[in-house]
Amino acid sequence: MKIGVPTEVKSGEHRVGISPVGVHELVGNGHEVLLQRGAGEGSSIADERYVAEGATLVDDPDDVWGDADIVLKVKEPVAEEYHRLRDDLTLFTYLHLAADESLTRELLDRKVTGIAYETVQFPSGMLPLLYPMSEVAGCLAPQVGAHALLKEQGGSGVLMGGVGGVSSAKVVVLGAGVTGQNAANIALGMGADVTVLDTDLEKLRMTFWRYDNRVRQIASSALAVREQVLAADLVIGSVLIAGARAPKLVTNDMVAEMKPGSVLVDIAVDQGGCFEDTHPTTHADPTFQVHGSTFYCVANMPGAVPNTSTWALTNATLPYVVNLANHGWRDALRADPAFARGLNTHAGDIVCKPVAEAHGLESVDVASVLG
Repeated sequence: MKIGVPTEVKSGEHRVGISPVGVHELVGNGHEVLLQRGAGEGSSIADERYVAEGATLVDDPDDVWGDADIVLKVKEPVAEEYHRLRDDLTLFTYLHLAADESLTRELLDRKVTGIAYETVQFPSGMLPLLYPMSEVAGCLAPQVGAHALLKEQGGSGVLMGGVGGVSSAKVVVLGAGVTGQNAANIALGMGADVTVLDTDLEKLRMTFWRYDNRVRQIASSALAVREQVLAADLVIGSVLIAGARAPKLVTNDMVAEMKPGSVLVDIAVDQGGCFEDTHPTTHADPTFQVHGSTFYCVANMPGAVPNTSTWALTNATLPYVVNLANHGWRDALRADPAFARGLNTHAGDIVCKPVAEAHGLESVDVASVLG
């Protein structure tokens, strides 16, 4: 098969859909990789490294998309790419359709077979293709939060780690999944006073043991969220329901009562965000103010560290890409129920129920699609 890898065009996005290791593996399996010239430059990966592993460089993105059987990306297509979608194309990327009705409609109208990284899911609930970027976003959140707390950035001027005789910043992490655990780890390493909330007691117990009770764990409830948010210097939202819109846990009224200069980082922005006032921002203009608090809602946070992110993402996606290329999407999904959960759209139908529910549409069962 021909696998097309275009340059990402979303604002501030410097990742690329495959590393040279991925090219080597696909070419070794008898496939052709069509890479847009310069696609890896933002990740500090030169064209020559891809060519050395067998990639074919293509100048025009229309040719990358048009000649490919499978298009491999990092981020969802944006409006300027919609005209390249077609009914015989398999698109494998992050889609986050529950928060993007316009893209959902385009994929349906153009009858694209859309497979989303973020809804591939093991029986345990683990999301293997979201995991590496959740790690990266979690690690970044305390860093960007600490920067936003600086007085010159509009923050309260609180130092994350404090100094002798002065309290550290109080960091509240909503959600104890992969993202939340990594956020807690970095915030703790920066010397902050860290509290994690979740409805899953097993995750909270894991937090207890992992951090030797140095991170507070609280069973999440409306009252607990309110109490912790109002006392926080930095709130990190990392709540995820696979494929669905994130629940709104922090209301506008809560923000109005927070400390002046407090900071809220919404990692769940790709799925609509878990703060009421969240709207997507970019790396070029990452923050906005609500009631004297700073919101950081960049929808592609890992794009800030594209070299690390590209290699980490390919490590996770490559076995699935090889299966798609070797067997075709239908047989690859039939053989792997976890992979099958990644199918979001096909032939004008929504296959992912949470996406359909987010937009008030009907869905079809994946079994009926795979036969």
